[in-house]
Amino acid sequence: MSRSQSPTEPQLMHPRNRHQGRYDLKRLSRVTPALQPFLVRTPAGDTSVDFSNPRAVRFLNQALLKADYGIQHWEIPESYLCPPVPGRADYVHGLADLLAGDRDGDIPRGDDVRLFDLGTGANVIYPLLGHTEYGWHFVGSDIDETALRIADSIVRANQLGSAIEVRPQTLRGHLFHGVLRPGDRYAATLCNPPFHASAAEANRSGRDKRRNLAARSDGPPRASRKLPLNFSGRDGELWCQGGEARFVRKMIRESVDFGSQVLWFSSLISKSAHLPGLRAELRKAGAVDVREVAMAQGNKQSRFLAWSFQGNDARRGWWLHAPDRQS
Repeated sequence: MSRSQSPTEPQLMHPRNRHQGRYDLKRLSRVTPALQPFLVRTPAGDTSVDFSNPRAVRFLNQALLKADYGIQHWEIPESYLCPPVPGRADYVHGLADLLAGDRDGDIPRGDDVRLFDLGTGANVIYPLLGHTEYGWHFVGSDIDETALRIADSIVRANQLGSAIEVRPQTLRGHLFHGVLRPGDRYAATLCNPPFHASAAEANRSGRDKRRNLAARSDGPPRASRKLPLNFSGRDGELWCQGGEARFVRKMIRESVDFGSQVLWFSSLISKSAHLPGLRAELRKAGAVDVREVAMAQGNKQSRFLAWSFQGNDARRGWWLHAPDRQS
């Protein structure tokens, strides 16, 4: 979740991202006082957040959501994935640009624009950001019933029940089947897939990440810090059998059955090495348009992959009747 605090760092995030440059930690601490104890001095003498501490990351998210998006209530258990708000916002803005490309550059806004969040989790972060920024209506799904109850409580606490719906995925082994209904029409789907292929791999990655983050802050020596196995997240959020590549290949295969109901399918892709194989899978599936949208946050490079089974003319025509078709 960390990003460079250097004032000379180039602005690599999306230009509409609210989180350019340094965090205003005084402002964030005022709206969420619980963040204050987790502020630290960096070796350069600046004030930062102890990103190696999962509690600090959660309180920072609470502060960002409250200060910048008006989300007053956002609480998730420590065991659930705590996503980086700036990075997730970049994905949302990138999707907005993708949709605008089918509308002569006009970004679609309002609750007639429906999106589907595959694996919304307890944090329900994409619906919160997408609705706040663009007024979009969201349906989010997950196989974890407890996560959905937490997500629904966040939605209701912020009085967003008319804008965000959560649906359980009851068909084990399926992603879109079981939750996409015959009358549904979506401008886009989005997904943060499990990155790792095993719990051991996820744990190693979490330990490495926290050691690296701890090394960037003053405070207790790293040897004295307790480093939990996970940075945050549960099975299904951080890992699945076959990892990210297998998960997205399954998305592609299932998306074929819903190509007339969805303009753009999409997924974050953490490893660029997966892209050639996924492009081959998309050619096999018959996708007529495939996009790779680059994103960056500090020194971290990321991207999302988007594909459509509808050509340019069909996508443009779809918007002419979008309020009627997106039931």
